[in-house]
Amino acid sequence: MPVQERRLNIGLAELLKTETRALHSVAERSVFLAELLSGRMDRPAYCAFLRNLHAIYTVLEQSLERHAQHPMIAPIFLPALWRTCALEHDLRALHGAAWADELALQPSAATYVGRLRDLDAEQPVLLVAHAYVRYLGDLSGGQMMRRVVATSTAQDGAVAFYDFGDGLATQALTLAFRHGLGAMPMDQSRASALAAEARLAFDLHQRLFGELAAACGLTARVRARPMGGEG
Repeated sequence: MPVQERRLNIGLAELLKTETRALHSVAERSVFLAELLSGRMDRPAYCAFLRNLHAIYTVLEQSLERHAQHPMIAPIFLPALWRTCALEHDLRALHGAAWADELALQPSAATYVGRLRDLDAEQPVLLVAHAYVRYLGDLSGGQMMRRVVATSTAQDGAVAFYDFGDGLATQALTLAFRHGLGAMPMDQSRASALAAEARLAFDLHQRLFGELAAACGLTARVRARPMGGEG
């Protein structure tokens, strides 16, 4: 089946998953995420991660709210998914009240924020791709991260970022978001643009992970770890 025809037949959620599968695998193998998922990441590095995510979510969620009545935004307008306040809670608990001034915004996060602002002003439809990458990731893989972080970096329970309620509530939000994607008016041009934007979102995340790893000294730490050992 030609790619263009497939884009209109498999559903938007499945299309975006297919189009970003390879990039998702690359991101999962990044040094930064490997350290986070291993439970080895220290608190300063984790706070640096949350601070950069906060900048991204702030603009994304403000933009989604501004365009809540847009026919492409309305189906996925689910404020229960929003993470800005949860990130602020965790940053205050883990770093302190001055987190916004004391934790650096990485260049790739600034680029990401700029892209979201451009879409807000000119192409709000493409915000859907960024919502897909962030929220479905938080609802799925983020739940595994929650367990790791709760027993390592944030042992005091500051894991509001990953908290969508109990298992049933999390599942309901996942289904609601996927249903919203399926309810959007779609044509080949729009499907292609959303797939390209989702790939860009993954690329921006990969750049951010690389910058955070370097800024937090994780690359050197991995190189220094003995082969076959946890270090």
